[in-house]
Amino acid sequence: MLTGLYHLARPALFALQPEDAHEATLKALEAGLYPRALGRDDACLSQNIMGLSFPNPVGIAAGYDKDARVPDAVLGLGCGFAEIGTVTPKPQSGNPKPRVFRLVADNGLINRLGFNNGGHAAALARLQARSKNGGIVGVNIGANKDASDRSADYVQGIETFNAVASYFTVNISSPNTPGLRDLQAPAALDELLIRVMSTRARLVETGKPRRPIVVKIAPDIAEADIAEICDRLMQHRIDAIAVSNTTLARPRLSSGEANEAGGLSGRPLFTRATAMLARVFLETNGKIPLIGIGGIDSPETALAKIEAGASLLQIYTGLIYQGPGLIGRIKSHITREVRLTPSRQLSSIIGRDADAWARRPLE
Repeated sequence: MLTGLYHLARPALFALQPEDAHEATLKALEAGLYPRALGRDDACLSQNIMGLSFPNPVGIAAGYDKDARVPDAVLGLGCGFAEIGTVTPKPQSGNPKPRVFRLVADNGLINRLGFNNGGHAAALARLQARSKNGGIVGVNIGANKDASDRSADYVQGIETFNAVASYFTVNISSPNTPGLRDLQAPAALDELLIRVMSTRARLVETGKPRRPIVVKIAPDIAEADIAEICDRLMQHRIDAIAVSNTTLARPRLSSGEANEAGGLSGRPLFTRATAMLARVFLETNGKIPLIGIGGIDSPETALAKIEAGASLLQIYTGLIYQGPGLIGRIKSHITREVRLTPSRQLSSIIGRDADAWARRPLE
């Protein structure tokens, strides 16, 4: 039913510019105009990951709720967790418009937003106001475009949001902030993580809560660098890896907007992101939880992402094309699959097809 209602509404949303449509959906969620999930999630979907109890593995990726305007609505839609951001210390307007392009023929999106957000103070105030509401709400932190010391911006994010974040995602993989992906280089990654992890340790020593740290990587990492990056992440004992952000690749696209600059998301990203996910799963021997992101627009692609190695999922572009009913359909499909296993636990299907996915080329 939700799918049918959304497809009736979609032409009106698609008649708007993408950013205007996005703002319209945020305002609807702020006003409480959204379908609530009914009942509890099946127990087979629950997991304890990073010391957090997730009722189900489905979340909405960072970039949707940049300024912490609607985390409770995201949870109300039936997601097992929400993630706000990417948020930077100072407000910034991002890149000039137009900067978001629908690739309707490809079920994709290109964006070059550039970390547009209202800054730490505005997001912090909203998260403080909802802090007693419960639910898992992560904070995705980034660096300002003009920062002279980008690592310091991440440190500031940990310090600012530690009291209200369920976990942190360190976003070093956006293609739309010049030079940001350079932080994935081994030496720069070491320097960043030493500072981030020591900041967390210092906060814990002063009696503050210990918040899990997730690092979000790009799907465009060279194959020769995957092992070294994974090794660095494991050495620093991060709590999870998010795979992946948008891609600069342009695989066999049909839409006229295909040559726009920016990061590509949606269905065209699925194979690359999932193959990268499987490589990371095997490289880390399944010892670090992975958040699978990129191209999930159906129950089947969600299940494939888990079978490739994801413990948790995040969707965004798929919601633009499929609507909020996608969340429930994914959960129902995964529940049916898990119930077929002897253990009836989600962990029994995580990574079971990783070998096959890892052999696929990074298209």
